[in-house]
Amino acid sequence: MTRPQFQPAWLGKAQRASLSLRATTRGARGAGHSVYVILLHDARRAEPWGVYVGQTSRDPDLRFDQHKTGYKASGAAKRFGVRLMPDLVAHLNPMRRWEAAELEAALAEAFVAAGLPWVEGGH
Repeated sequence: MTRPQFQPAWLGKAQRASLSLRATTRGARGAGHSVYVILLHDARRAEPWGVYVGQTSRDPDLRFDQHKTGYKASGAAKRFGVRLMPDLVAHLNPMRRWEAAELEAALAEAFVAAGLPWVEGGH
């Protein structure tokens, strides 16, 4: 029997913020980049749950594993990363490189604007 996965109280806000974005190059020829979102948890914080937003030319699962092992890792993703949240970005991927970079930043900004308490990445 599998345990149900934890769902932060702000998940609905995150879904609405994510769905407000579109990738114009989704599925286009040469579209090999993805944005991804990692659920973060730090019990020391007042609001312990947050997200890290990144983009990659690799499979997001592999990129998550790289963060956790320290390869080109974000400190937040390495130390506090729990799991990927693919449902938040499935409607965007894959896309061209330039758009992945733009949407990485836009997604992080949309999460902040939606009121998520802790957002990392999005450079």
